[in-house]
Amino acid sequence: MTNAAKMQTSSAGQTFQPARAAFPFLDLKAQFAGIRQEVLEAVTHTLESQHFILGPEVEALEKEVAVLTSCSHAIGCASGSDALILALLALEIGRGDEVITTPFTFVASAGSIARVGAKPVFLDIDPETFNISPRAIEKVITSRTKAILPVHLFGLSADMDEINAIAAGHGIAVIEDAAQAIGARYEGRAVGSLGTMGCFSFFPSKNLGGAGDGGLVTTQNAALAERLRLLRVHGARKKYDYELLGMNSRLDALQAAILRVKLRHLEQWTAGRRRNAERYRELFHEFRLESMLKSPVTPRGYVHVYNQFTIRVRERDALREHLHRRGIPTEIYYPKPLHLQKAFAYLGHKPGDFPESEAAGLEVLSLPIFPELTEQQQRSAVAAIADFEAE
Repeated sequence: MTNAAKMQTSSAGQTFQPARAAFPFLDLKAQFAGIRQEVLEAVTHTLESQHFILGPEVEALEKEVAVLTSCSHAIGCASGSDALILALLALEIGRGDEVITTPFTFVASAGSIARVGAKPVFLDIDPETFNISPRAIEKVITSRTKAILPVHLFGLSADMDEINAIAAGHGIAVIEDAAQAIGARYEGRAVGSLGTMGCFSFFPSKNLGGAGDGGLVTTQNAALAERLRLLRVHGARKKYDYELLGMNSRLDALQAAILRVKLRHLEQWTAGRRRNAERYRELFHEFRLESMLKSPVTPRGYVHVYNQFTIRVRERDALREHLHRRGIPTEIYYPKPLHLQKAFAYLGHKPGDFPESEAAGLEVLSLPIFPELTEQQQRSAVAAIADFEAE
């Protein structure tokens, strides 16, 4: 590998050579060490059954997630991206339709809308929560609007009461992108149960992550659930008899078996993430950093599950370079909002159209938050931030 290939690039286009990380940004090996025997037994049981596509393990996981989310139905699929596509297809959303969403999110949120032929209609975010701001939703609803797709970003629910009220007033659906927020709650209710459908991802870095891709859709609507089950298997209720034009998006039994083991530990892991978030706040206060950076907020009545712990800081790129040189791992979610991405250039947006999303893209920095993170590791990270502030 050349020296140039080893260099990392900041969002400002600067390159820097990071030191070896003192600890990982996400330590999945530490997580696995604590559940190794359980996982190996579950995988062995599945291998011995030789039942790999859908089947009893997937059905059991679906029932367990339905209980977790207080939903009547849960339908496993191949990925979180597919969960969004399936939800849109179940509502027969397609060419000529519009779906309102946020530009400050992972590409799949808006990409799924475009993939089914509909138009993503972007709205700016609330700078405090990073989630879609409901205030301007009414202004962009047209006769072509078929759904609102809010994202529960970083593990914090969007303002669902206001979003649902607007959607109900216009007779449109609400699809929750809960990919980063399994276990999060809003006014006592679980995400995934707050809209027409909820979409989850089991990508390995998620709070409930598999050993590969996986996803799931939740709903209270039996007719939509049945349609989702058909759509994920090419639209067939029985072999070679196709009622709908569907797709191949089946959750495999090995992933379900592993996820069922991990689901038993999710509450404990979530508590660990929340504990680490509170410790960061205490350390920011101890090191007198509260005027330099802004911690993530949790509005009253919300339960944040911290898939990411994302701060805001004005000198983000300089701070990130400093932390990398000190061996402190960080990530940026997300440096460029979707309305400025080449893939969405056809929508005709320009810089300045969504100023809060653009400002967030320049200021956000995510610190390690995984449950096994130690107090000493957090202290070293915050001490390095304090050293930057003192320079």
